Amino acid sequence: MRKKSRNSCEPTREIAPLVRGPRNEKEKGELGELAFLHKAASLGFGVAKPYGDSECYDFILDSGERFWRVQVKSIYGLSRYGYRAISQRSNNQPYAAEDIDFLVAYVVPLNLWYVIPVNHVAASTVVTFYPSGCRKSAGRYECYREAWHLMAPGADLLEPRKRRRASAIDPHGKNFVE
Repeated sequence: MRKKSRNSCEPTREIAPLVRGPRNEKEKGELGELAFLHKAASLGFGVAKPYGDSECYDFILDSGERFWRVQVKSIYGLSRYGYRAISQRSNNQPYAAEDIDFLVAYVVPLNLWYVIPVNHVAASTVVTFYPSGCRKSAGRYECYREAWHLMAPGADLLEPRKRRRASAIDPHGKNFVE
């Protein structure tokens, strides 16, 4: 008997914990971060987690060419407005380019990842995804679905095939590559 293939936009059933009852929001977020760690490492990125939770970003990814500051959001359920993630810092301000480089959203029931450059995140504090395309604005973030290549070596270059040379380290500046 042949197994039916599943549509990638079909929700999966959430796995119930075997030991300690339902998870709270913080525990769900930590599981989303573990899933991100596994996904990014399996794609070949170097992954580092800052000590504590004082930074605006959850992870630092090493592409082999540069480091990216990544904020991870996990979404566990469908609301009537789609799959929604809060995209704000602890002071209720939207993330900015000074805070992070990418917002990565994990839609857990569908096992989908959205890798969005912070400059392309709407200026609101909520980001909504419509993987099944059921809204007019459904296309806004669909181009970032599984867009891990945006963090790959050469992705941040204006001229991707042009080799860059290392400059002297400037302890007061942020750019170490020309």
